[in-house]
Amino acid sequence: MDPPNDFEALTKAFSGLGVDGDLIASVLGKWHSEHLESFRKRTKFFLDDERLFERWDDHHIACLTKEFLRFKDIVVQWIMHPWERDARLVHEAITKGPQAYGLLIEIACTRSSEELLEARKAYQSLFDQSIKDVASRKLLVALVSSYKYEGFRVNEGTARSKAMTFAIAVKNIDKKNPIEDDGIVRILTTRSKLHLKAMVKYYKEIYGKNIDEDLDTLMSLKETLQCLCNPQAYFSKVLNDAFKDDVDKNTKEALTRVIVTRSNVDMKEIIEEFDKQYKIPLIQKIEDVALGNYKDFLVSLIRRVA
Repeated sequence: MDPPNDFEALTKAFSGLGVDGDLIASVLGKWHSEHLESFRKRTKFFLDDERLFERWDDHHIACLTKEFLRFKDIVVQWIMHPWERDARLVHEAITKGPQAYGLLIEIACTRSSEELLEARKAYQSLFDQSIKDVASRKLLVALVSSYKYEGFRVNEGTARSKAMTFAIAVKNIDKKNPIEDDGIVRILTTRSKLHLKAMVKYYKEIYGKNIDEDLDTLMSLKETLQCLCNPQAYFSKVLNDAFKDDVDKNTKEALTRVIVTRSNVDMKEIIEEFDKQYKIPLIQKIEDVALGNYKDFLVSLIRRVA
């Protein structure tokens, strides 16, 4: 019988983000049927049904299949043109519906107006329809359709006025449909990012608290404003959530998406923000939880800019 550390190593190889293919091959390649039987009985991956039939848990099969595909997914996304990648991500978000609106907000708020324009063109080429025709919520349509001023001028008086307008709108908002409010949609989709940052500053100055505190129960608006004003903090949180064991598939998939889409944009700043917020280097966190070729590729992308 192989030593216990073989069983422990194989269990770990099956249990992370990605799979350690080299270790799996080296261990399973030398095992005989009695080793496999012992492994099935000693791990959480197998169960006995009502007929005492020993079988692999269906949920883990589905999870494992996804983990084997992670390396392929990150390679495909990395090679893909950014406009096509964003168009496909938008299509994925629209297809999944409300549970994936955060992804649509992320793309709409962290790309330049020119990048969004090209992504909309790519969407039409790929899916023979317009993003605006299928994005169902007012804020989402406006965000992906906007072409904002991206210069450095900010009218401080207007920013202060918009802070008060925003506060009134939040106080009276329909909490069941916060992303349908005309006043808030107009502010978030027509004002430059620098103007919105000034608005956030004046909000705290006028009301004595951060705007986030009044948006705690309005997560779609909170995420929108954070993506627009402080994307590095937003992406750091998204990455940290992806590392957790008990999160859903969409949350875990963000690890690939963020590393790939931000690698040539602001990954260095995201790394610095992650280190500051969570007191652990991002590259160390990846090495702790990811496995195999998937881990190696993530680490290589981080080291390009670190």
